[in-house]
Amino acid sequence: MSETSIPFLPYGRQHLDDDDVAAVVATLQSDWLTQGPAVEAFEATLAARLSVPHAVVCNSGSAALHLASIAAGLGPGKIAVVPSLTFVATANMARLTGAEVVFADVDPLSGLMRPDDLLDALARAGREWPDHEPACVLPVHLNGQCVELNAIGEIANNSNLRVVEDACHALGAEHRSASNATDGLDGWFPVGACRSSLAACFSFHPVKSIAAGEGGAVTLRDDEAAERVRTLRSHGLERAGGDAGVDRLPPWLGPNGDYPGAYGMYEMGFNYRLSDIHSALGASQLKKLDGFLAHRRALVARYDEALAQMSDLASPITRMEGSRSAHHLYPVLLGSRVYRPRGEIMRALRERNVGTQVHYIPVHRQPFYAGRYGVADLPGADAYFSRVLSLPLFVDMTAADVDRVVDVLGDVLSEDAS
Repeated sequence: MSETSIPFLPYGRQHLDDDDVAAVVATLQSDWLTQGPAVEAFEATLAARLSVPHAVVCNSGSAALHLASIAAGLGPGKIAVVPSLTFVATANMARLTGAEVVFADVDPLSGLMRPDDLLDALARAGREWPDHEPACVLPVHLNGQCVELNAIGEIANNSNLRVVEDACHALGAEHRSASNATDGLDGWFPVGACRSSLAACFSFHPVKSIAAGEGGAVTLRDDEAAERVRTLRSHGLERAGGDAGVDRLPPWLGPNGDYPGAYGMYEMGFNYRLSDIHSALGASQLKKLDGFLAHRRALVARYDEALAQMSDLASPITRMEGSRSAHHLYPVLLGSRVYRPRGEIMRALRERNVGTQVHYIPVHRQPFYAGRYGVADLPGADAYFSRVLSLPLFVDMTAADVDRVVDVLGDVLSEDAS
């Protein structure tokens, strides 16, 4: 088979089948394209899957982060701690509330924020923003595996911080949770159960665990915070007929204002709604999540076994105890014998139909944030970024595809290894 006839393997891609198409078609043929029953059904199914009382779906993972950041109390005069190794949306959504961002370092071998990184960031926040109050930390479950939520949650509690998990990579992941004083439970819990956090935020972008086209969700345990997130999702409107809305309608409406659809707006909100079309696709995909996870884990095991023979060229990132990863990505760290520029490596792999990506450029070095705050000394984030490369990983891949990626990677990395 010639090189040009070999299919291209991107770093990630959605899997859709006839059930997904049928779910979307049924919605298109229904009376509701948006703000209808498919949204509530998706929310109920997602909440049940994640063992949490509230799931509020919205139009992106970024919107989820923004809504949760507001519910966590971020705003002018407040500080959000964000790990530098993440997509820019984590920091951007905190900054959009008016809060200032202080970046935390990460483990150079896993990319995850550690408890000591949070403590260091809080110390810097006190020095750099003495007139501001640290209010929220947004730990990122990078690549699908979890930060040490128990330890980070304990630090947050001691520091009067709210925790908002950026779980956009981690739908289907699990973490080990210490006993909860209110229920006495101790065991493995799904990311999104919010046992150590106010909220967790998810993305349903096509390369994530499930696809809704675009979409996101906030999961919460707190009833009041969940109601606020729902209100902010739709322009900040409180409508007649609800427990909160009927008593909050502007009094000047009088008896004429007590009608279905009447509303009052008490704070500025957003048009962050998710349509029934997207919700139908997301709900259909969610039914297949366990199968998706099992296949991803099998592919990861094959990658791990093959790469063990070439650890001086590339090796998997460190896997964390207390975390069962969703394996959103398969990142490797380039080894000590590799001196070829990473961009050249990526282009050489692409010429042989293997797509790769770098996740992510440290956000503290992005021009916007460097210009506002200067460039913090975060050696772990810089070290991780300098070596990381995401290899193809998606549900439609086969074991033979993994073998091909590893063979091509070995050939390319060996060409000028010292």
